[in-house]
Amino acid sequence: MADDRYFLGSTPAELKRLRFQATILRPITERLLREAGVKEGMRVLDLGCGPGDVSFLAAEMVGPSGSVLGIDQAPEAVAAAKDGARRNGIKNVDFEVTTVEAFTSSVQFDAAVGRYVLFHQSDPTAFIRHVMRHIEPNGVIAMHEISPRHRFRSYPTVPEWDKTGDWLTAAFHPDNPGRDAATRLVEHFVTAGLPCPMLFTEIPTGGGEDSPLYAWTAETVRSVIAVLTASAIATEDEISIDTLEDRLRTSVVAAKAQVEWPAQICGWIKLQTGRLLAGEIARSASRCRSGTTFGQRYGTNLDERF
Repeated sequence: MADDRYFLGSTPAELKRLRFQATILRPITERLLREAGVKEGMRVLDLGCGPGDVSFLAAEMVGPSGSVLGIDQAPEAVAAAKDGARRNGIKNVDFEVTTVEAFTSSVQFDAAVGRYVLFHQSDPTAFIRHVMRHIEPNGVIAMHEISPRHRFRSYPTVPEWDKTGDWLTAAFHPDNPGRDAATRLVEHFVTAGLPCPMLFTEIPTGGGEDSPLYAWTAETVRSVIAVLTASAIATEDEISIDTLEDRLRTSVVAAKAQVEWPAQICGWIKLQTGRLLAGEIARSASRCRSGTTFGQRYGTNLDERF
């Protein structure tokens, strides 16, 4: 991460939650990396790598002829990532404790990727500019972000699910500019001097007894319980964290409901050789205003999904 601290911390419990979260988000992130053109032989920089799950995914895609470097400001996260690479025999990945602002490298990278990283930045545009310094001409920047503007939802309505989702939405720094990064990717990329990004949206959806969304939701609440109680969003008795997962499962199954997490919005660009000239930036901004994004090019009106 950058100097903006990851407020969930890097405790063993949080790192375990991140690894579980990664199993749910992997198909979405993999789609992003494939569409962005991450492929065999590339050098990839993973921003805010945490315990290394996006780095491991990228390492699979670039193969033994490629390499991945994950960076994170938390020594505990980097130690966990190195341990994961060692245990799983992943040879083409390394990790470093640093921030994007402080990071230096003797080589440039073919791609920079990040998941839930702009979300935690006080200035997402400045963060992207720092990343640009490390990317080859014609390289790729790809971001997978979560949008708190798109609520936790249930159909038919399950009050327990919706209430729990409202707690999480309230807990995540409502005054932090990065909180809206997912729905402002176009603005952040273009303001940083980059082309209008290609975009797509996916929504984690589940139901029935075996959905992993109950555990994901409950464990995320566990990670922010101190914020919830300190901010008087919810009391410990209301949350009853040790039974929350079972309560969510029971209430959703009883209602025969389908439930959703907030939208996952992904964007990527390819840098132009020599970076963009002023006129190219203006044309890129004009294309963004006209709505020429991934969803519309491929016949999906994303606004109709929410």
